[in-house]
Amino acid sequence: MYALYSLLFALFLLLTLPFWLVQMLRHGKYRAGLRERLGKVPSHLKNDRTGRQTIWIHAVSVGEVIASAGVIEGLRRQFPSHRVVISTTTNTGQKLAAKRFGEKNVFYFPLDLPFAIQPYFDCLKPCLVVVAETEFWPNFLKLAKRNRARVAIMNCRISDRSYPGYKRLRALLKPVLVNIDLFLPQTPADRDRLIAIGALDLKVVVTGNLKFDVAPPPPPPIVATLAENIRESGTGPVIVCGSTLEGEEGSLLSAFRNILAAHPKALLMLAPRHAERFAEVGRLVEQLGFRMLRRSLWKGEPLDGSVFLIDSIGELSSIYSLATVAFVGGSLVPRGGHNILEPALYGVAVVTGNHYENFRDIVNYFVSQNAVRVVGLAELPLTLIELVENSAERATLGQNALAALDSQRGATTRTIAALTQLLQSSPTRAEAASENRS
Repeated sequence: MYALYSLLFALFLLLTLPFWLVQMLRHGKYRAGLRERLGKVPSHLKNDRTGRQTIWIHAVSVGEVIASAGVIEGLRRQFPSHRVVISTTTNTGQKLAAKRFGEKNVFYFPLDLPFAIQPYFDCLKPCLVVVAETEFWPNFLKLAKRNRARVAIMNCRISDRSYPGYKRLRALLKPVLVNIDLFLPQTPADRDRLIAIGALDLKVVVTGNLKFDVAPPPPPPIVATLAENIRESGTGPVIVCGSTLEGEEGSLLSAFRNILAAHPKALLMLAPRHAERFAEVGRLVEQLGFRMLRRSLWKGEPLDGSVFLIDSIGELSSIYSLATVAFVGGSLVPRGGHNILEPALYGVAVVTGNHYENFRDIVNYFVSQNAVRVVGLAELPLTLIELVENSAERATLGQNALAALDSQRGATTRTIAALTQLLQSSPTRAEAASENRS
């Protein structure tokens, strides 16, 4: 099975090579770390001569790095004699991980082919491999097990979209899941789904959602500058629309036009999800006749009555703190939604669309606590104007969001405890050597 999978995966990469080349040339994607992805272990990993045991954490992108940060720091405290290294898939995740945990401990995750993966196991010899969220890479998991590492999947969830596919592939997936020693799902529903697709009951322990434990990031300097400008120019209300996707900006701009009619000093702060769309969204804003200011070119001009395009990476989470009302995108179109906890951390009134499948448990819980407004395209304009003009309702939503967050904290502590128990159950090197000889 693994040989066939490797052949098909390699064939897929070969057939889609033109796409990857275009992405590299036009957008600069995937170029960084290419040699590492192909199995070239970076020198900063090789140069550790201390002989320490290694814990390998894989966090795909920015969201996983942020959610995993508390666990990574906890494992460092719990096992000070171990080295903790972090792999990511995306460039943005790599930059954030390097900033938070040190460049010498961070690298790009290799392609799921044996020739690319094995050099990392040869170099790192990890005693524990922890994958954030749900990344079932067959060759990687098989080689982790073959190289005597304990393997855990933390903060895992099975989305509504992926569950039917996993069930159909259960016969193929079950032997892959055997290589995983511990599953730490977010909810009982995720636990049931993991078992249904082939995970052993005894290996599945619900620990909660790590995203509830994330603290607000230190704000970049731009946030204080924006806050001062808003205050001095009398700008408001401030609508922050984050992580928007194609098909959403037009509706949001139309709703903002209604708000501007009643509140001429209003401000819309618009943050597209993907950097390659910054120019496209900027053109749309200008075509619709709005006064636009770009974050990358802003020199301190008054913000009132404008659309402020956040054409930067890594600042949105803190900019949510400036919002009168926050909208979380990827949810007015059928793309599964994005994380509503980022604005909720500031006690901001949050609105999201009705396509929130990727965050169903969080959003449904917030709905049950009257801590978020869920809307469709038709309800969006009216909901935004209602919240802008009803300070009591905004305050209630924000306070309920903070209370909902507090009630769900603790996943980080439970995850560290479970991983500690798993690591302490690992066979010693002598035992592993003995088993190898037998």
